[in-house]
Amino acid sequence: MLTINFVYPGKGGDGMELWQLEVFTAVAEEKSFSRAGQRVGRTQPAISSAIKLLEGELGEPLFDRRGRTVRLTAAGELLTEYAKRLLSLREEAVLAVGELRGLSRGTLRLGANETTCLYLLPEVLSAFTQSYPKVQVDIHRAITRSITERVIEGKLDFGIVTLPIKNSRLEAITIHRDEMALIVGPGHALSTRRSVKMNDLEDEPFILHKIGTTTRERLVKHFNDGGVKIKVTMELASIETIKRFVSIGMGISIVPRLCIAKEIEEGSLKALSIRDARFQRKLGLIYNKDRYQSQAARAFLALITAKQQASPKEKRKS
Repeated sequence: MLTINFVYPGKGGDGMELWQLEVFTAVAEEKSFSRAGQRVGRTQPAISSAIKLLEGELGEPLFDRRGRTVRLTAAGELLTEYAKRLLSLREEAVLAVGELRGLSRGTLRLGANETTCLYLLPEVLSAFTQSYPKVQVDIHRAITRSITERVIEGKLDFGIVTLPIKNSRLEAITIHRDEMALIVGPGHALSTRRSVKMNDLEDEPFILHKIGTTTRERLVKHFNDGGVKIKVTMELASIETIKRFVSIGMGISIVPRLCIAKEIEEGSLKALSIRDARFQRKLGLIYNKDRYQSQAARAFLALITAKQQASPKEKRKS
């Protein structure tokens, strides 16, 4: 393990070490000494001792302990950001030295939502793994907000999220444009129509993603801005589940066209346009431009960039 010592004039001891910051970060995130011990593989007394030692070196209490409740003090809040940055630098240093071996090994860490995992990533990752078969690909499935946070923190190399993303630390590359489609079951009263207006949907039971997804928030806002309040009767975590429930007549929904081609062809779903609204979605690859990129990450970025540059040419040929 890489160790960096910080020696404070007038303070005793050997100085602050990264393992102490690792323990501190675990307690801060878990809000529990026992859970932090389980996370880093140390006993609870060892965790308490490490925090006490760290507090002695800094001369400030880092946690406010009241019964089983553990909260950061002002000093603890201040140290948290520095601790994360230092631990992240350790990871980068180890990664950079390890890459002297080249791209014969390594890990690519991606964050994406369900739709992206199912309908966009397979083709891209197939091309990547053919070129770099020994690079391990880890995919973290989550919503845009969580992915963005993990990319900023350095826990993910890239995220594929709904754009726009406003953060000065992030670079974004548009990789896909998709229209959102209104879907109904084949037996629904609207299934014989090609288009509707927003007002036609006011009393319809909507099945939407659970609260917290960017696309849902923008969708609801769009209806509200048009003076229409949609009636959400069911919230589900999966688009695949939403499609199934719509197909059997449990309600209607608005989903990316990207993920309904098969169902439209089979006839298990009908897609309609909304005449007075057009819902579009841009997906982008985001990364922290201030962080060190591994060789695997640089190779993946080069692949995505080349693919985007080739797309307009391919469209002109077709």
